[in-house]
Amino acid sequence: MAAVLSCAVALPARFRPNDILAFYRRDVQALSERADEHGFSKGMLWSGKPACLAVRFTRDSALIQLALDGRMPAGSAERLESMARRMLGLKQGVEEFERAHRGHPIIGSMLANQAGLRVPVAATPFEALTWAITGQQVSVAAAVSIRRRLIGLIGKPHSSGLLCYPDPDQIAALSPEILREAGFSTAKAATLAMLSRLVADGELQLDDWLDAAYVDDIRERLLSLKGIGPWTVDYTLLRGFGWMDGSLHGDVAVRRALQTLRGSSDKIGEKEAQQWLSAFSPWRALVAAHLWASLSNTTY
Repeated sequence: MAAVLSCAVALPARFRPNDILAFYRRDVQALSERADEHGFSKGMLWSGKPACLAVRFTRDSALIQLALDGRMPAGSAERLESMARRMLGLKQGVEEFERAHRGHPIIGSMLANQAGLRVPVAATPFEALTWAITGQQVSVAAAVSIRRRLIGLIGKPHSSGLLCYPDPDQIAALSPEILREAGFSTAKAATLAMLSRLVADGELQLDDWLDAAYVDDIRERLLSLKGIGPWTVDYTLLRGFGWMDGSLHGDVAVRRALQTLRGSSDKIGEKEAQQWLSAFSPWRALVAAHLWASLSNTTY
């Protein structure tokens, strides 16, 4: 039995769909996600069942459709709309941020050139956290390749042909050898297996933390886990929860873009980047996203 759920979400003026579409074009092989000029589709698990999320952009709205291979669970309509708004960055304080800093002597022109920029957010905090671990100290291209292999190994197929991003139970059931076959280092495989088991067992309740009011609890809990450091936490808070104030000073691309923006001949270290970003709280992560975008939309 198949079920389809649809809704429409209004988009603000100057919404930039291409930022969202670039995120879903990361993998040119389109194993679990595909995008064209009008929108994107994504294979995902919805209450454990294969589903395809389709988003199509019009001039002033996003049309959302969830096609589920199975019976639609109760409460799915509210959950779908909330997830769509989060994924499209509609809960981010973009307008307030731009008003506050459009006259800044260093980032003002960058904000003008990239007005309306929002950060695409992953469908679930778990997906964001696993993507952050995958991307630790490797290039985006390498991380995309590892992610693709992981999905290819265990992703459940949806009737659309897309494979669904694995859930915690699936990854927790994998042996270290299979994770290394996907391209994870021994240390990353151990971290991924450990956190997947914690989420699967209910000891790490990521979905319950979608309220940003719990950000300090999230940070403290994640930092207590072996293999997860400040960059991974701040990136997960941004990409999984849409939190705009993580200090991504440890990100190499952020520091490289900042060096270019400031016209400096010397490389910028983490401490200097941290001090510079601190002036933009509570939007430090949004500044980082602008710095990424100034290099390339695929950098982040």
